[in-house]
This record gives sequence, C-alpha cells and structure tokens, in this order.
Amino acid sequence: MRRRILTTAALAAGTALLLSACAPSASSGDVEQASGDDVTLKVWSWRTEDVEAYNAIFDVFEEEHPGITVEFEAFQNTEYNQILTTGLAGSDGPDVPMVRAYGQLQPNIEAGQLEPIDGKVDGLDGIADSVIAGAKGKADGQTYAVPLATQTLQMFYNKQIFEEQGLEVPTTWDEFIDVNEKLLAAGITPMALGAKDDWILPIFSDIVGSARYGGSEFEQKVLSGETDFTDPNYVGALQLITDLQKYLTPDVVGVSYTDSQIQFTSGQAAQFPGGSFEIATFRAQNPDLDFGSYQVPVPDGAVLDAPVSPAYADGNFAINSKSKHKEAAFELLNWLATPEFGQLVADELNQFSAIPGVEYSDEVMQEAWSNYEDGQAPYLLLVDFRYGEPLGTAVLGAEVQKMFLGQVDAAGAAAALQTGISQWFTPGE
Repeated sequence: MRRRILTTAALAAGTALLLSACAPSASSGDVEQASGDDVTLKVWSWRTEDVEAYNAIFDVFEEEHPGITVEFEAFQNTEYNQILTTGLAGSDGPDVPMVRAYGQLQPNIEAGQLEPIDGKVDGLDGIADSVIAGAKGKADGQTYAVPLATQTLQMFYNKQIFEEQGLEVPTTWDEFIDVNEKLLAAGITPMALGAKDDWILPIFSDIVGSARYGGSEFEQKVLSGETDFTDPNYVGALQLITDLQKYLTPDVVGVSYTDSQIQFTSGQAAQFPGGSFEIATFRAQNPDLDFGSYQVPVPDGAVLDAPVSPAYADGNFAINSKSKHKEAAFELLNWLATPEFGQLVADELNQFSAIPGVEYSDEVMQEAWSNYEDGQAPYLLLVDFRYGEPLGTAVLGAEVQKMFLGQVDAAGAAAALQTGISQWFTPGE
C-alpha cells in the first residue's frame, strides 16, 4: 500500500527536513541502488487534492515496472517550496520531486539540486516549445524536468443562466459587453473575480487583454527590447480592466478567490475568468453545474484579429541530484513522458497533459482545448517575467488592486510594471 502524507503533516515533515538538512549526505556515486534490488521512489508534490488520483496513476506504473514502488507524498501548497528546498538540501528529500516551472524552477537548478535529463528521457521532443521552456535552466538551456500539464486561460460561463436569460456565447466585443449588461440588468453578477487574492488578477488581465496587446507578437517585442510594458497597446489592454469593473462584484477587492469560486458554482455569478485548473474544482463543488467556456472576443483597437487563450506549463517532475535511486528515477521519468501517462493526466487529474496526442472525454475540457488550439498565446508575466524579483505577476496583481480602488490608472499600472521588472530584466538576454 502506497503511503500518503497529507496537508496536516506538512509542518511536521518540514521540521524533520530542517534537521536532516544539517546532516552529512553521501555522494551520488556511493549510493546507487544495486542492480536487481527492489527500489522505493519517494515522489513529492504540492497537490494534496490529487493524492487518490496520483496513487491510482502510480499503481499503473508499478504494475508495468515490477521492483519499483512509488511512495507519493503531498504537502500543503503554501508550504511546499520551503519544504522542498530543505529536502533537496539534505539527505532525506524526494527522489522525484514535483517542481515549479519557468522562473520558480531556477533556484533549484542554480543550487545544483536537480539532475539534467537531456538525452536520458525519451519523448521530450514531442512537447511544445512553450511548455518545455518551463522545465529548462535559464542560464544553461538544459532540461531538468518532464512537464506535467498545460493550463489554459479562458472565460467560464453558466449555461443554465445563459439559457434562462436568452444569452448566446459572445463572438464580438460588442456582444460580450451586451451579455454583461443584460446580466447586470437582471440582477446577476456578470463575472466572479476574487481580487482580494492578487495572484488571480494578471490571469484576468490576460484573459480579457492578450489579443488587445498582441499576445505572442508583443512577447517577442518586449523580450527583444523593441518595446516595453508602457507600450500603448499594453496600456490599452489594462484599460479594459477598468472598463469591465462594473460587471464584477461591487466590493471586488474584498472578495477572496475561494469566495469567487463559490459565487460561480452556486449560480450567484454567471461567468468566471480563470484557468483550466478550475474545471475539476467546479465539478467537485457542484456536480450538477452545467458550464462551458469561451475565449473573450477581440476588443476594439486590438493588435490581433482573432481571440486567443493564454496558457502556461504548470508543474514538472524532476530528479533529485542526491537521489540514491537515479536509475529507477529515470525509469519513472521516461514513463512520465509517454502518451500513456499523458492520458492518465487527462482521465485521473482532469488536466491538460503536456504530452501531445491525448484525448479528453470531459466536454468542458474538449471545448477549452479546442479553443486553445485555435488561438494560442503565452500567459506572459508568468512565462517570461518571473525570473527575478519583483515577479511581474506580483507587481501587476498589486497594481490591478489599486486600479479597482481608483488609486492608479492603466498607464500608471503599466509604468509600475515596467519599473519593477527593469530591476532584473535586460532585453535581449
């Protein structure tokens, strides 16, 4: 039976790891498991809500790979980074940790805590460049992990409310505004947004504004130094936030992310701008909820002429450079890069797999993935501007809160974002 550590054990585990980090550890050359011996791989994650699903997934792996047992442990998300850092620094960390992506992965790479996997894991070539980028070292360009999932950003909507109000999914900006006006007139909150938790606000900004500022085209111009975040097109995208504020809960900065989820799943709000990671949560909160998703139409003055779904790689599996069981760990990582695992990600975790060729049985997932394939863009600030402090997402999140409170306008928020990332970002590097 696979052992499980849930959220309640996270603090205790963290304390134990702090002690183990002070103890001497054997070098990797001294601790390889002898060939033919049974091996137990410790796999860590921050997904406490997915423990049962991961145990089912790793049961499949164990059946196909006799002699390897996977011990899956999940820790509270908010504590995971510190627990993992301590574990990797000591001798009692995981063999295969789930690690963050893009900029949040770099500290583990720079500390030498992860094993490079280029040439040792098959299947990486089939993963989209924008996704595999989340598993690479910024300085050396090497791959250190197998990407787990792709998250897409879009607008979710309550089909029952739309039907009762005689509304259709909007395909133009004017139709989008008309839908929100009619919902407002009917006494229904048009969109649920938990602006008290500022991390959700750059997501909202990109859902409504990516096509306005230019999506991938703008990304390349900013990275090269051709333009920056004070560009009129980016300011125009931020202005949409102010324009749409009246369609949110009046005290939007006082609404938590969790409360906004409940507003949507209970039918208090008709729409929810969010990531594909919400789908499983919505179904868990209200199994009877009939909902779908759509791409927000292109606003007036947009650089792009078609809507897009911003997206990003979410989570990776890596190998601890101090693991005593690297041979078995690479066996697991090779399996994690197969279509078989990709399909299990879809079926058991209800996530979009980073592995291509996966089929989705969930209707909402099918719809969201189809939209994403039709029009793609990066979730810009997460993908490219979390490689230094302050994080681009953190700066914009705080600035959007100020916009909602009337303390700054779109131009001021854009200027603050540019000032913030300029402390560490140099175009062209």
